Amino acid sequence: MYPGTHAATAPDRAAVIMGRSGEVITYRELDERSNRLAHLFRSAGLQRGDHVALFMENQPRFMEVVWAALRSGLYITAINSHLTAEETAYILGDCGARAFVTSRALAEVATGIDWSDLPDVRTRLAVDGAIDGFEAYESAVERQPTTPIDDESNGTTMLYSSGTTGRPKGVLRALPEGAPGDPDPRTLALGPIYGFREGMVYLSPAPMYHAAPLAFSINVHRVGGTVVIMERFDPPHALELIERHRVTHSQWVPTMFVRLLRLSEEERTAFDLSSHECAIHAAAPCPVPVKQQMIEWWGPIIYEYYAGTEGNGSTGITSEEWLAHPGSVGRARAGAVHIVGPDGEELGPREEGAIYFSGGGEFEYHNDPEKTRDSRDPKGRGWSTLGDVGYLDEDGWLYLTDRKAHMIISGGVNIYPREIEDVLIQHPAVGDVAVFGIPNEEFGEEVKAVVQPMDPAAADDALARELMAHCREHLAGYKCPRSVDFRDELPRLPTGKLYKRILVDEYKARAAATA
Repeated sequence: MYPGTHAATAPDRAAVIMGRSGEVITYRELDERSNRLAHLFRSAGLQRGDHVALFMENQPRFMEVVWAALRSGLYITAINSHLTAEETAYILGDCGARAFVTSRALAEVATGIDWSDLPDVRTRLAVDGAIDGFEAYESAVERQPTTPIDDESNGTTMLYSSGTTGRPKGVLRALPEGAPGDPDPRTLALGPIYGFREGMVYLSPAPMYHAAPLAFSINVHRVGGTVVIMERFDPPHALELIERHRVTHSQWVPTMFVRLLRLSEEERTAFDLSSHECAIHAAAPCPVPVKQQMIEWWGPIIYEYYAGTEGNGSTGITSEEWLAHPGSVGRARAGAVHIVGPDGEELGPREEGAIYFSGGGEFEYHNDPEKTRDSRDPKGRGWSTLGDVGYLDEDGWLYLTDRKAHMIISGGVNIYPREIEDVLIQHPAVGDVAVFGIPNEEFGEEVKAVVQPMDPAAADDALARELMAHCREHLAGYKCPRSVDFRDELPRLPTGKLYKRILVDEYKARAAATA
């Protein structure tokens, strides 16, 4: 099902409620507005299989743009709203976007894109009023019909998952067959697992461009529930919204749990959370003590899963199961899990190796056959990996012991060092550089840069500040190093490969000693 289904049966039910402003979008409004934009896409020449890019903060128009694409057989690429013009332009070109929708709040970045390099992006719309080079969204769509387009078909998302080899890559899956109103097997599966149902109220405290918040919000609309979108995460406000809107379901990352647990006892007990029956978390490993405290506070309503944007398989675990297997991310839910050693052979219980899925969804990395090939089982068994490392116990419970090579997870957001290293190495004062994650109490990890300067005598605080400023010119703020250290020489093997593990282990040992 989709908004059109619920607009016919419950037109005045809230489809979206904005957390801070309180603005409500009913199912009738979501259906009519997404229909108008679908007509606009067709009038601009977009056909099934074309790509639409959405560069927008959490705001009321977000989901109507998504649904316009999903009901028109289009791919929708939601772009991180913290990226720079340079980073955004790369994604626009790589996905082959034919249309681009942004907002006045992001005008500085949107107008900073060199559109002469992106001639295929012929439709550019700006919500909340026109900006230079963009048509005003509101006036553009108001001329279109509110009825469905004649050739409705299912679209899907194509989101970008970065890799250790530098630029982010789009995760491409085949467009679903059938009509948008047909039952979706993936949505139907969420009923038995999490209790998704018509009339549910889902709190989305994270940025909507992330894979999980977007996917869950889409599925809530498929079943006829209400999505409460926080403009930005604020711990007391999140609890207040659960009480005010009688939230039944929610989705979090571990950093949010940490910040919630830091509230005073008075703040934590000030709100009625009795409606809250299912709190889902993923995106990063959750420290065992943090999850233990959350279960003690909220009760056994916390569910965890392990999966990726690639959708090649997943595991899941309930609170009761986690208490019996602390630290586990669950047993296979979609597909089967295999632990593979360096020789490609499958390993036994409690033997650590690369995590592969079989029997899950198919995917490829857009415009990157090499990365697609590297994600597949070298033995040709049809298995695929997200690049993580872990082990299975005797009963099939999965434990993660490492992450994708060198990837940093800060506040539930994936950060890939190669992209940052590529920026830093362009600075004339940098001879060599290594970027990696170091422990951060609130965010799990923060970005650290260790630089081998061209002139060792220049290694001082002023140069560190200059290098961090250089990063901010080219990268989103969350990717930039929080600190820069200097070394006369970085640990490289005779082959030239950077042996980053030496640095990572050294800084982890320092953090452990300090703690």
